[in-house]
Amino acid sequence: MAAAYDLARAGHQVTVYESDDHVGGLASGFKQPNWDWSVERYYHHWFASDKHILGLIDELGWSERVIFSRPVTVVYHDEQFYPLDSPIAVLRFPGIPFPDRLRVGAVVAYLRYVARWEPLEQVTAHEWLSARVGARAYSSIWEPLLEGKFGPHYKDVNMAWFWARIKARTPRLGTYEGGFQAFMDDLADRVRSAGAEIRLRTPVEGIQRTNDQHLEVRLEGELRAFDDCLVTISPALLAQLAPGLPDPYLQGLKEMESMGAVVMILSLKHRLSEQGHYWHNLPKAVGFPFLSLVEHTNFLSPVHFGGEHIVYLGDYLDPDHEYFELSQFELLERFVPTLKRINPSFEPEWINSSWLYRTPYAQPIPPINHSQSIPDLQTPIPGLWFASMSQVYPWDRGTNFAVEIARRAASRILQVH
Repeated sequence: MAAAYDLARAGHQVTVYESDDHVGGLASGFKQPNWDWSVERYYHHWFASDKHILGLIDELGWSERVIFSRPVTVVYHDEQFYPLDSPIAVLRFPGIPFPDRLRVGAVVAYLRYVARWEPLEQVTAHEWLSARVGARAYSSIWEPLLEGKFGPHYKDVNMAWFWARIKARTPRLGTYEGGFQAFMDDLADRVRSAGAEIRLRTPVEGIQRTNDQHLEVRLEGELRAFDDCLVTISPALLAQLAPGLPDPYLQGLKEMESMGAVVMILSLKHRLSEQGHYWHNLPKAVGFPFLSLVEHTNFLSPVHFGGEHIVYLGDYLDPDHEYFELSQFELLERFVPTLKRINPSFEPEWINSSWLYRTPYAQPIPPINHSQSIPDLQTPIPGLWFASMSQVYPWDRGTNFAVEIARRAASRILQVH
């Protein structure tokens, strides 16, 4: 939609095809009748440093609708949760000896203020971090997070990806008044006002170059011709939609690996984290069946959700993991007993409702020298462009860099025309 906004304002005729019945993709949300705000299907927030998305919002005149706060992020250690989101919190963390805490602080400062990402992509995060902060600190803090996020692939992830997380993230987190879906709907309205058409419930079935030098977009029962087409889906789906791409390019798309995501959302009668913690990082090695527990209503007031307390139970997994096949009830049986480890008073009767969302494409896996494998925005087929979260590297996926790469793609399309 960011690309459509720029292209339409430049005077081009633009059509956006969306297979779902709502805009927003992985950043979309849903709302119950008694809620004033929507809840994201996959937990989202903005960082204070997210200049691309916040800059777009400022351009649109909506900055007063962005709300920032500083919720507490904690890590699990020895049956307790400890904040680890500030230099003081690191110095107080009992999970590693004090000299190692100083090393951790020095390494974080180096990554945030001195290091460049290009040399770091030549080594894995596993190797670099364990050597710099020491085995004890690495195994206590970052190895469980890397392993939880990337599973069996965590030793393959390069250090540039980790650098980007330290470089770009802030303890202050933001959202949009009404929830992310409210922002997406407002943006869609502005895109339409600029002259673009948004067609919902319209999946694209194929894209090919025609003899008259147009791109033919195949829809269900319809063919449409365009001068240019910007695809913003996963590399694997682009390979399926445009099999006419040259073999080397197709092979490169198919070799780009990623993790899927499984997210269970619970509405509870009571607050789960009595300490008011927002984001809980959970090591699977001690028996947690998911990577993160995020209590949304410790970031935003339950008043926005009819007084209900909203909790996310999320995980990144290989797309063939059993969690993608188990029913919602079966996953609830796996997940719910763990909640007593967060709050011993928890009872299953606290649960009002639950929702389950799954996607096979949520987190790209960046190996060593990943920059050499990233496809260009302009594909080998004239007029066919590709912008995905697999290409925002070394930065991490999210709405901020989605806006950045989309507007960059729109700029290059405009240069051609």
